[in-house]
Amino acid sequence: MSSLVTEMAKYRYLKNAPIVEALIDIRAKNPSSFQVKEFSSLRETLKADYPTVDERRSLEWKGTIAGKQIAQTIEDKGLYGYFFKTSDGKSVVQFRGDGFTFSRLAPYTNWDTVLSEARRLWELYSSKALPEVITRIAIRYINKLDLPLPIHDFSDYLTAPPRIPDSLPQEVSQFLTRVVIHESDITANIIQALERSPTPEHVAIILDIDVFKLRETGFNENSVWSELVQLRILKNRIFFESITEEAARLYE
Repeated sequence: MSSLVTEMAKYRYLKNAPIVEALIDIRAKNPSSFQVKEFSSLRETLKADYPTVDERRSLEWKGTIAGKQIAQTIEDKGLYGYFFKTSDGKSVVQFRGDGFTFSRLAPYTNWDTVLSEARRLWELYSSKALPEVITRIAIRYINKLDLPLPIHDFSDYLTAPPRIPDSLPQEVSQFLTRVVIHESDITANIIQALERSPTPEHVAIILDIDVFKLRETGFNENSVWSELVQLRILKNRIFFESITEEAARLYE
């Protein structure tokens, strides 16, 4: 593997962006009197666009050891939330006691569409839960780079590939790296991982970018959407500065 610095990709629109899932997440503290089951009334409101509804419960596993025996119990902690899905399963919205998540699975549409739909659905969440404070906002984009084999050097596709000492064997079957970076009050988790591809002649590199803000005093609900745009700007910088031109050209 080479230790040379590789030129990052130029920022631009990629028609076939390798996004497998995009999420907008808002964490909130709701009034103690609020009951998650109140979200069930949204079934009727959302049935045209999100006809499939999964009720999720929170389970807690407990284990105790007595001699050589392990006693296991699973405690039902109650209703966790409702997951509403489109008929094709490509868009999913979670209404939970601790917050809200909107996910768009591949094929990805575009940022404006995702943000607009998340805002519409959040307004439904907020009208039911009446959150006291929004404590965390985040966007997360999971990308899957499906790359042709053989790969002689990961720096052909990644600007910060794993580095193996030159004296060691250079054949790699797996890797996982995670870094956490900060810019002002924004935090970003960046994960790179090598996975098998369903296509034998390819290998998959996951580039998982989670960008968020935490604020104990809370976010102004009206400003959340402009602050999410700020998070997206950093997310895009991370993506293009993490891949090379050779990688970007595969998704034009």
